[in-house]
Amino acid sequence: MKIAFICTGNTARSQMAEAYARHFAKLFQKPIEVYSAGANPEREVNPFTIKVMLEEGFDLTQARPKSLEEIPLSELDLVITLCDSAKESCPYIPGVKREHWPLPDPVKAEATEGEKLETFRRVRELIKERVRALIESL
Repeated sequence: MKIAFICTGNTARSQMAEAYARHFAKLFQKPIEVYSAGANPEREVNPFTIKVMLEEGFDLTQARPKSLEEIPLSELDLVITLCDSAKESCPYIPGVKREHWPLPDPVKAEATEGEKLETFRRVRELIKERVRALIESL
């Protein structure tokens, strides 16, 4: 099975989801290939994403945002969009199941650095719970 997590910039939510999906697929011994991409990818993964994922033992320092063209869209079994923008801009792929998880964008949080970090942690926990449940159910 091949799964892709799609959001706009591929700098926060989809990067977190990809890391957790890979982890849970291995943990639950599920033969799943995992991808993430952005409809309009940014230049780099958000530093707060890297920081909060390091807290969980995931090193995303070498990760980079990817475009939709860089993942095997036609081979996917499941596409999960993580924001309304990605839901609208993700191309229709015949035969591919789609889910939409409208999660808040921590990048857009206007707050102090400490508050922003907490926002990233809250979104990380939401993603971890959803991805774990998804992978367990497959």
